Amino acid sequence: MRGFLVSGPGTGVGKTTVSAGLMAALRNRGLRVQPFKCGPDFIDPGHHTPLCGRLSHNLDTWMLSADQNQRIFRSACQGADIAVVEGMMGLFDGVQGSGLEGSSAEIAKLLGLPILLVVDASSSAGSVAALVHGFQTFDPELRIAGVVLNRVSNHSHAQLLVQALRSRYPVLPVGWIPLDERLRLKERHLGLQVAEERTWTDNEIERLATHVQRGLPVDAFLELSQVSLPPVCDGGQGFSEPSVRIGVARDKAFCFYYEAGLAELRSNGAELIEFSPLNDAKLPEGLDALYFGGGYPELHAETLSANRSLISAIRDFSEIGHPIYGECGGLIYIGRELAMLDGRKWPMAGVLPTSIQMTDRLVHFGYADLHFLEDGLAEKDTWVRGHSFHYSKLIDDGGTDKKAVAHYSLSGDTHPEGFTAGNIFGSYIHIHFAGSPLVAARFVSLARSQKLVQK
Repeated sequence: MRGFLVSGPGTGVGKTTVSAGLMAALRNRGLRVQPFKCGPDFIDPGHHTPLCGRLSHNLDTWMLSADQNQRIFRSACQGADIAVVEGMMGLFDGVQGSGLEGSSAEIAKLLGLPILLVVDASSSAGSVAALVHGFQTFDPELRIAGVVLNRVSNHSHAQLLVQALRSRYPVLPVGWIPLDERLRLKERHLGLQVAEERTWTDNEIERLATHVQRGLPVDAFLELSQVSLPPVCDGGQGFSEPSVRIGVARDKAFCFYYEAGLAELRSNGAELIEFSPLNDAKLPEGLDALYFGGGYPELHAETLSANRSLISAIRDFSEIGHPIYGECGGLIYIGRELAMLDGRKWPMAGVLPTSIQMTDRLVHFGYADLHFLEDGLAEKDTWVRGHSFHYSKLIDDGGTDKKAVAHYSLSGDTHPEGFTAGNIFGSYIHIHFAGSPLVAARFVSLARSQKLVQK
């Protein structure tokens, strides 16, 4: 098995573009490419999947244990020739300023992945050698298998950069990619546009692949990309109890899901049925629970609000007692009202009596521990790890019970969380069900219990 992790000195150096170009170029060679993303980001995996024709998975050493990461990596790589893992932030950027916990470097060590170091060389010359030297020597346990000089102005600039690196590292594979603004995906408040809205066109993908094939020593990278799949236990479980059907909202408004987290629900006996709150007038037949993930409901608030037939069906579903879980964007939707920055207010599904206001800045960002003080989506005294990233705030909780407290890793703040009304659960914290298998099992169990009550 071959594989490498694409990382860089920091955010914004072009890891996503370089990763996409490599994926496309390797597929053009006839290789089966398995994509991954380090960290909690939902958006980049959505762009990987159509490029590779295989579901992209998140690897995260803060939300997931070492065994869970290894199991996800090994399982996803079955039938693949090479794994391309897109890093997050800078190579050594983790939860804390000291140590590697939660960093791309920690994942590279855990899985034995060599590093392709992407450097934004647009404003660099000979100093690029000093930067690469620092990354080469900072942690001797890591392997830098090659350097990708990104956003290079022209051939003369490339020659200058390569000479600087060759003088220090004569055998290190080095390549370059020209500055090409036509291939940069647009961004918004939560990051890049999601794949459901805008990914690279076929022509742009070929352009990405061409840049890689012309400018990078792909053969040399491949020679240094041998990895061993981790020897981990299966970790799966058979399930003999009656299966349940969970409706999963999935469209342009709701598209933030961890694929391994969905697999965890399935392993507990859930059949997942996708539906669209934007386009469907009714819920799929025979559902036992609903799951609304994160996304961009604020961009589609008018359409979501206008779909009264589906909202009526969701309310009827909740009144019977079926479990409903809304996470971040899903929390917005299952609440009573969304207030926009321009003063407009849109009625939402209203199964929670909450009101949410959009903001012009991040409210909570980063990893978070969720401690359940009472039984809710998780049992009392359960600690669950997740992450938070939202440009909105709760302005009226409507008297909703708050079953948990969120502890935010970056700010050190704590806030009431776990909004609950009967079997309706809402949270701003994105939970990875694969990292919190007891929560996945409880959600499926609640759905199964209610199913049996209905019989």
